[in-house]
Amino acid sequence: MHHNTDRSHTRHAGSGPRHDAFRAHLRSREFTIGTFLKTPSSIVTEVDGLSDLDVVCFDAEHAPFGRLETDRCIAAARAADMPSLVRVAGHSPHDIRNALDSGATGVLVPHVCTAEQADQLVRASRFGEGGRGYAGSPRAAGYGTKPMAQHREDSARQTTLIVQIEDIAALDHVEAIANTDVDALFIGRADLAVAMDKAVNDAAVIDTVGQICKTAAAAGKAVGMFTPRLDELPDWRAMGASLFLLGSDHGFLLQGANALANTARQSLKPSE
Repeated sequence: MHHNTDRSHTRHAGSGPRHDAFRAHLRSREFTIGTFLKTPSSIVTEVDGLSDLDVVCFDAEHAPFGRLETDRCIAAARAADMPSLVRVAGHSPHDIRNALDSGATGVLVPHVCTAEQADQLVRASRFGEGGRGYAGSPRAAGYGTKPMAQHREDSARQTTLIVQIEDIAALDHVEAIANTDVDALFIGRADLAVAMDKAVNDAAVIDTVGQICKTAAAAGKAVGMFTPRLDELPDWRAMGASLFLLGSDHGFLLQGANALANTARQSLKPSE
């Protein structure tokens, strides 16, 4: 049997058309639907990879994702060509580099309050002077099979940076943040509500979220959010939101288990 030894034909591990196109899809502000994954499990990720979702987001901010668990989940997502984001715990270039070297499509960074912070995060996610440290050995570089120029080109095209707006301190800087080179703004409505000492459905919170949407849209920037109510989606879409990370694996488990239990109990009730 003839074996092709031409390295130019090597299929780089885990690359795929959906992963490759995600950043352009997001920046074009097309409707994008995803979910949070709270269980650090490659198997749960593999199941999500069989779904019709556009993206999964591993919640390393609020769930127990260590470096190895995150790496395994990213590997499962790439095997399914399911775009993946890692919501990192903070602004550390170390956490951003780890996620991107493991092959995540991008990162979702919490609590961004100023354009200066956004600019620093852009540098941390990009190769170049003062930016992301280069290594040709991790999964993102095909474990050494991808030439440096190719890895840098692919990374520039694919790497997605989304920053969360969720603090009162950020509200006066939304326009400036939207005019940096981040790919999207993501509204942390629950954190805003807590900061404002109001319920998530309070009119003042809804108005604040709407203003962020309008400001980001005016700057030509994609904007995303979480909402517990699907009936709100048309209204937020009309205000310019396009990325919706809804629900989580925990929520799916609870909903499915409760639906099963309730349906089974109802079946045993005598008919009227």
